Amino acid sequence: MMSSSCNHSLDGSFPPSPAEDRGSNRLSWGSLLQKLTELKGLNQRVATQHCCRSETESDMSLSESDSSFFCYPLEEALATDVAATIIESLNNASHILGCSKLILPDCLLHYISQELLHLAVSEPCGLRGALIDLCVDREDEGSLCTVDQIAVDATLVPTFHVTLVLRLESRGLWPKVQKLLKGSSSSQASQLSPRQNTTLRLSRIFRAIKRKLYCSGDLLIEECC
Repeated sequence: MMSSSCNHSLDGSFPPSPAEDRGSNRLSWGSLLQKLTELKGLNQRVATQHCCRSETESDMSLSESDSSFFCYPLEEALATDVAATIIESLNNASHILGCSKLILPDCLLHYISQELLHLAVSEPCGLRGALIDLCVDREDEGSLCTVDQIAVDATLVPTFHVTLVLRLESRGLWPKVQKLLKGSSSSQASQLSPRQNTTLRLSRIFRAIKRKLYCSGDLLIEECC
């Protein structure tokens, strides 16, 4: 009688057999594993959507600022090449300027390239659309000497015109040194014309004049130093 009473639960029902208990445990574990798998898949989908959204936002940010990160270094390299061409034109311009030698400041190349970048930043073709007139202001003779005209990209129709007006060094130590050199070489100067024996030095200060070619507008004049 006691064994019979022990097999009854408190509500009068019989407890599950060991086989049924193992089956219910397997069922509960299977359900739990299925739910965990579903949760894992959901988390992966959320992470994937987040990554896609992040990549899209990153692509949008890159497209908006690609001129700063990708185009600007190309413009810098182009500006350096143009400035080097300008320096080469100046080195070959002694016969145009009527001097035996033209001395250029070390910093002039950098200043010219930076100014060209500044002038081209708002242009549709960038620096490639520039047409540059290179001039030297001969203050001692009161004249403006045109040294060269440079089309940055000859395959494009120019979009803006830049006149670079370089100046001769008229202040500081150089004029005094030049007078001393003239005095020490007076014997040699008698054999050469005054124009052939003159050494000129450019100042690091110059003027840049910009004019847009695709629309009417005021000239932009900047003093650079």
